[in-house]
Amino acid sequence: MNDTYDYGLWSMVILNSAIFIFFAFSFVKPKSSTDWRSLGVFSAFIVALFTEMYGFPLTIYFLSGWLAETYPEVNFFAHENGHLLHTFFGFKGDAHWDPFHIASMVFIVAGFFILSSAWNVLHHAQKNHHLAKTGWYARCRHPQYLAFILIMFGFLLQWPTIPTLVMFPVLVVVYVKLAKREEALAIAEFGDEYVSYINTTPGWIPNLNLKLKGENHEKIH
Repeated sequence: MNDTYDYGLWSMVILNSAIFIFFAFSFVKPKSSTDWRSLGVFSAFIVALFTEMYGFPLTIYFLSGWLAETYPEVNFFAHENGHLLHTFFGFKGDAHWDPFHIASMVFIVAGFFILSSAWNVLHHAQKNHHLAKTGWYARCRHPQYLAFILIMFGFLLQWPTIPTLVMFPVLVVVYVKLAKREEALAIAEFGDEYVSYINTTPGWIPNLNLKLKGENHEKIH
């Protein structure tokens, strides 16, 4: 397992972490303490991910005995073999084209798309002091948190590690709690309007069949 060692690339850890955190920051543009906490927990996941992807492969070291016994022909310290699901499920060829990696890119791209689209609606609503309930906010009540979860899940499919597998459910709980806190604040601010919104709009699973009525009307005003 030690013929090639493709880790210790800390410049790649810093560069990739900075790129994805900057993307998230540019889409979210945090203003409130809740916004910063949301971005912060996502950033912690990203740093942990890229630390193992390029810096120190803790998961591979932890599983090295089992990996060497089960896959003696595979050098897991060669970077291309860090896509563990590719090996575990017996896929051949370039790991970047296996079903897990393709699915991961779909989740990541979809997450960033939702994050960007939802922010535009939320920013417009905040600027005009009214409730965001068009665009992705017409499909579900927490599209930005959903977007972060989709992105993190996508990365898990691409490069699962013990730290990120542990972090993922914890961070999902954090986002659920942040969402509940935001809903309490929204009820205090918007009252019956937000209660009605809760009763007609799903919290987390988007209604993809919904026709986004009123969005154009809101953008005009």
